[in-house]
Amino acid sequence: MKKRATSGAATRFFRARAPLRISFCGGGTDVSPYPEEHGGLVLSATINQYAYASLRPRRDRRWTLSSLDYDMLVRYPHSRAMRLDGNLDLIKACVQALSVPRGADLWVHSDAPPGSGLGSSSTLVVALIGVLAEWKGDSLQGYELAELAYRIEREDLGLAGGRQDQYAAAFGGFNFIEFGADSTVVNPLRIPQNLILELEERLLLCYMGQTRQSAKIIERQMASYRAGKRATVRALEELKGQTLEMKKALLLGDLDVFGRLLHEAWEKKKRLDPGISTGQLDEVYQAARKAGAVGGKITGAGGGGYFLFLTRFDRKHEVAAALKARGGQLVPFQFERRGLQSWSSAR
Repeated sequence: MKKRATSGAATRFFRARAPLRISFCGGGTDVSPYPEEHGGLVLSATINQYAYASLRPRRDRRWTLSSLDYDMLVRYPHSRAMRLDGNLDLIKACVQALSVPRGADLWVHSDAPPGSGLGSSSTLVVALIGVLAEWKGDSLQGYELAELAYRIEREDLGLAGGRQDQYAAAFGGFNFIEFGADSTVVNPLRIPQNLILELEERLLLCYMGQTRQSAKIIERQMASYRAGKRATVRALEELKGQTLEMKKALLLGDLDVFGRLLHEAWEKKKRLDPGISTGQLDEVYQAARKAGAVGGKITGAGGGGYFLFLTRFDRKHEVAAALKARGGQLVPFQFERRGLQSWSSAR
């Protein structure tokens, strides 16, 4: 009996990774309808923590979707059988949006848990688009990639949130992003390497062991804005001003001013919604400031996740000790200049 060839060529796997981000200032001004009516500004940078997607093509139309973070696996006979039912909907929506004709085994994971404030959900969508486009041979980059990710998450799935995470993951690096009624403009910032190294030396990223549903905080925040509540409108306007000042301080290399503005921006952001901070988080923040932090903030919508602190040049170890004493988990990181990366390899 003639032995059947396993394949005419080596099986290829397709992979993609997109970097998570730290948002320094301006989060909230990128959430509709505020940017369409007043314009939004965000200052952010990507780090060497990632969301990953891997794909193995199949010979049939079947799909296997797997999340290593949730320890969840679902199977479908074809992509049309996928229903948005709360189980791995981000993956399903990406498969359907890119109109993939064949089947595949697709699995994802992230270096940060969902709801942690580093943009993990939106970054995962960018990675998923990247791996599917790599498989199909499509060329999706920059603005087109970010807008497709935004559409999938915000329109197709109806999840509340802004635009900053998708753009950060697609472009990578330090960016000053402008959000308007008709366009989004990404302004890459040319930060000298010595300043990047100093930032990495003086910044602390601390996971507080809490995650939250950012969509609920954002929904309340935008409801207050639509209702015309003066405190919310004023806080958003002040955050835009702080974002401009922080960009200036960063470009001038004045990290003490940058840290002070980080503190002021956090105080303003807390006025957007009472759920942004908690008594426990306030206690941690005050302890870090007393130990030598110039300023800090929760990196996402609020309510938990990661705290970011800029410390005095000689007090990082004392701030770290204060955070550890209150249950914080310090997460080493470096800044990542690259955005989405996708590639293939033979098994």
